[in-house]
Amino acid sequence: MAVCSELRIFARMNNKIRFFLLYILAAFPLLAAAQFTDELCEDTCSHIHGIDISHYQGSVFWEAIGNNSKMAYVYMKATEGGDRIDHMYEENIHLAHRYGLKVGSYHFFRPKSPLRTQLRNFMMQCRPGDQDLIPMIDVESTGKLSTEEFCDSLITFLKMVTEAYHQKPLVYTGNNFYNKYLQHKIDEYPLMIAKYADSEPELYDGRDYIIWQYTGKGRINGINGYVDKSRFMGRHSMRELRFKHW
Repeated sequence: MAVCSELRIFARMNNKIRFFLLYILAAFPLLAAAQFTDELCEDTCSHIHGIDISHYQGSVFWEAIGNNSKMAYVYMKATEGGDRIDHMYEENIHLAHRYGLKVGSYHFFRPKSPLRTQLRNFMMQCRPGDQDLIPMIDVESTGKLSTEEFCDSLITFLKMVTEAYHQKPLVYTGNNFYNKYLQHKIDEYPLMIAKYADSEPELYDGRDYIIWQYTGKGRINGINGYVDKSRFMGRHSMRELRFKHW
């Protein structure tokens, strides 16, 4: 009886309203699938997943993230260029450790900023005793330098970081940015590659990469808003990125 009553109500609606309701009902499964695409892999696969954050995520409820068995690691922004410090870094790294996450720190590289000043800035925040994972250098801009000048600046900085921490850093960059500027330039450094699509990154020089950052619009309990999510690829594991304490 209830169904018949609802059908009679639907029949009395004008055509525009009926069309709108039918459109919403038809679109809802597609909208739901789009919203949770980045979570499907977490729910069905055995990959090691993690996140990276900065002050843009605001205050994080780390207990909720620590309780999420799918999130094994977090890379957090420490510094940028020669003088910028992420104001949430100290709080984030302390609480992430408290709730059991493996933590690494990253520096946003500015190619035209003095390299020693950048390294000093990073080392003041990224203290070895706080690290579970090797440092990461975030490379997203050429600073309007020529490709040769940019690569010289980056490679010099990576060598300086390697010497300072006694281990090669992880390099984060986008799929297209790598293919345009970095092919065969940084072969000795491990890679995290960003590509926000269903298909895995493809590097034109055939380089292997350890981590794929697959979305910049992930959702997770404990963070109000979007967060970058990533996962280890194939045979790779967190052992490869373990910070060596000398």
